[in-house]
Amino acid sequence: MFVKVNAAAVQGINATMISVESNTTGGSKYMLVGLPDNAVKESLERFFSAIKHNSVSFPRRACVINLAPADIRKEGSAYDLPIAIGILAANEIVNHTELDKYILMGELSLDGSLRPIKGALPIAILARELGYEGFILPKDNAYEAAVVNDLNVYGVENLKDVVEFLNNDKELEKTEVDTRKIFFSQANIFDMDFADVKGQESVKRALEVAAAGGHNIIMIGAPGAGKSMMAKRLPTILPPLTLREALETTKIHSVAGKTTGSYSLISQRPFRSPHHTISDVALVGGGNFPQPGEISLAHNGVLFLDELPEFKRTVLEVMRQPLEDRKISISRAKFATEYPASFMLVASMNPCPCGYYNHPEKQCVCSPSMVHRYLSRISGPLLDRIDMHIEIVPVPFEKLADIKESESSETIRKRVINARNIQQKRFEAFPDIHCNAQMNSKMLQKYTLLNNEGQTLLKAAMQRMNLSARAYDRILKVARTIADLDNSIDIQTPHIAEAINYRNLDREGWAG
Repeated sequence: MFVKVNAAAVQGINATMISVESNTTGGSKYMLVGLPDNAVKESLERFFSAIKHNSVSFPRRACVINLAPADIRKEGSAYDLPIAIGILAANEIVNHTELDKYILMGELSLDGSLRPIKGALPIAILARELGYEGFILPKDNAYEAAVVNDLNVYGVENLKDVVEFLNNDKELEKTEVDTRKIFFSQANIFDMDFADVKGQESVKRALEVAAAGGHNIIMIGAPGAGKSMMAKRLPTILPPLTLREALETTKIHSVAGKTTGSYSLISQRPFRSPHHTISDVALVGGGNFPQPGEISLAHNGVLFLDELPEFKRTVLEVMRQPLEDRKISISRAKFATEYPASFMLVASMNPCPCGYYNHPEKQCVCSPSMVHRYLSRISGPLLDRIDMHIEIVPVPFEKLADIKESESSETIRKRVINARNIQQKRFEAFPDIHCNAQMNSKMLQKYTLLNNEGQTLLKAAMQRMNLSARAYDRILKVARTIADLDNSIDIQTPHIAEAINYRNLDREGWAG
């Protein structure tokens, strides 16, 4: 008997349809074809053990199982459930008449219980787009898939439950999630606040500008100056995720298997902080089994690189293209895929190996050549792609002991949201542009016009600091953001002056 079970494969962050075709044959040998990897081939052994532990009738006829289309490589153990149901249905142990209504995915344990899978959300989205009635998957993934509306999601615990459901011997409980309620209830709950930060008003102002325009920023300062503390609080002043952004971000984390908890919709902007020992592939994505890297997991959020010079040079250089294009294309001999990577890069570093170069009180023990070598670990092209360079001075005791409460994240966030709303109206005709940092050269000419005084000031800064054309564009983008924070239609000279001041590493006196 020939039957077909609906399944799916995840490619990039989207799912594609896979048909698990089963046909009984004579003999006793089971054959699995359709370009399966080793994990898929081993599903037969898990299946035989599972049916024994769940008192399901043993299939009496051999079977050929084809995973179509055969030119797509099938990877992972998520095909266990559709393969198992296909074999049982071909042997008339399971009723096959209802199979065309559902997509089935799940990994089988030897005792028949179902283990969670990766990519449940994009598969659920595909099921709804193709008009399937329901999605049957492991119970641990049910809340993640139930984020998708107009789709019946059934979370099951073991193989026997699926068999009895398809044979109309048991009803499965639908998993229902109020997506909007969950999203809005979690969106504004943070464990940290800028009110905890004493002093550093100029740095908080710079972070506010960076958040308002989506600008990349690097902080340079001595150990203990508060670089990491302030970076971790940056998501608290960023505008809240929209539902569309939340769904897109959750898809990436779903594919990577990073969704956890009872409610799997990500409602806050991601904050990723990889260790400096990270590899190239772990940062940008790829591998033998393609997975999103840290830059994609930080999509719509913040990627924080602490102690930037300690990262390997090759790791930092692979970020240059994603910082410009806001996506990463992974091309290998056997596959090509693309992951979104629209993130804010926030980096921190010491000014020298000992950490006290340019310190107001402590003496640096590094020679000028040591400072130069340390800073030169970060290439000029990468620094050019970072809009803002901020020098941080340690907070004096008087500020630390001050009991006066600092400005809260909520207050700063209101100004940031107001500036983003201005940008949203400005770029409403450009669907792929959401903030000033994403402007292209044509937009710069239209939205960053300067008066004569501003042009003179910027020309002098360009000549004195020997800035590149890319740095020139960055200054204009930052100045446009500062003007938006001031609710100014035009960019004024003070806006340009402040933007130039955020290019500390271009100043004479740095790097020896």
